[in-house]
Amino acid sequence: MFDLRGIAVSTRSAEALAATERALWRMMSFYGTPVDDLLAAHAADPAWPLPLVMHAGFLLSLTEPSLVPEARALLDLAEPMIARANHRERDHIVALHTLLAGDWHGACREWEALLLHEPRDALALQWAHLFDFYRGDAVQLRQRVARVLPEWSEADPLYPYALGQYAFGLEECQLYAQAEATGRRALAGGAKVPWAIHAVAHVMEMQGRYLEGGAWMTQWQGDWAEGNGFSGHLGWHQALFALEALDHAEALRLFDAHLHADPAQITLQRLDASSLLWRLQLVGADVGARWAGLVEGWDLSDHAAGIYPFNDLHALLALIGAGDLTAAQDWARRVALQAERSGGSNRAVARDVGGPLMRGVLALALGRFDEAIETLYPVRALASRFGGSHAQRDLIDQTLLAAAVRATDRAVGRALLNERRLGKPETPLTDHWARRLGLRHARAA
Repeated sequence: MFDLRGIAVSTRSAEALAATERALWRMMSFYGTPVDDLLAAHAADPAWPLPLVMHAGFLLSLTEPSLVPEARALLDLAEPMIARANHRERDHIVALHTLLAGDWHGACREWEALLLHEPRDALALQWAHLFDFYRGDAVQLRQRVARVLPEWSEADPLYPYALGQYAFGLEECQLYAQAEATGRRALAGGAKVPWAIHAVAHVMEMQGRYLEGGAWMTQWQGDWAEGNGFSGHLGWHQALFALEALDHAEALRLFDAHLHADPAQITLQRLDASSLLWRLQLVGADVGARWAGLVEGWDLSDHAAGIYPFNDLHALLALIGAGDLTAAQDWARRVALQAERSGGSNRAVARDVGGPLMRGVLALALGRFDEAIETLYPVRALASRFGGSHAQRDLIDQTLLAAAVRATDRAVGRALLNERRLGKPETPLTDHWARRLGLRHARAA
């Protein structure tokens, strides 16, 4: 049998295959969880390993330490079925074992090998794209999709989702006009493609088109706000446009609508909430008791520390925001210790990037503004290794600007303001930092 893209599968159950196709669509569209579909696929063909492998990979893609044991158990269940699996399915198992060992770079190499032999392997593309994003590898976000997209049929139901991935990769490589056109094209056929909406929102964010960006998010709200696992992140983008306008009330309204604390949230869903509250607090907004609600239920155990520096920093921001500097300092210490012990591919990132970022943020929280700048500014050039997008890593610049306002030497603040004036000229947030730095009348060329 073959899937919808002509890739051989080792099942003979049409029911199982159809269920995995639904699960794959859910992974790429973020509509609903794929778990029920994968359980149905496994029930239809209990000897086919791919549904178990897809389930394990989905859990690992959430970067949630508490889900790792379940993912490992699923791979263990698939192990006796390997003899029946075809070569591609076995290679997917190898990739996930590599991921499970903490080697994100190695897993991406495994998925790349799969894509070289089968460019229409949507599962390999989806996971590689996510982990390119987590690793902050902008070039691969674009080029990995570019290496396979011409071989996809535009009639494939998943084609708009692959096109949305390409749009985001283009944006992260700062090819803004091409990214926006590609994202709009992905949406033109009527498919609900939150990743493409997201790609165009990133373009508008990076260009300071905050009024247009807010309107864009409202225009497409029906395609992302309800029943979609990506709604929190897209709500965050909408709130960033409000923040750029210095509309604190609207940003907080959007926080409450899309990012409000829920003890059942996994870490990935908490990051945007932490980032938004931090940015709002940097510009003097009163965020009320929202920090305390965010910290509640956040997994801050030792087994959660040091896995992914991007997550670790956002947990630190939440602890600082909640006013618990003792817990924040303890978290930073445990993260450094656990990252060094982990042996995963993120160990060097934690040492070279994550650790200095956490120390710099703590320095700001402790009122040591010169130290914050001295610690944060050098690591800014390495920040892409930290993961996330340009828009997410702008948090570092916002923190540096806030430190520069109260530092002995404002040279770094002036330099960052100059960058911002060329990228986002004349936005209310840019003018806010100019006023705070006493540079209100300096204008970009």
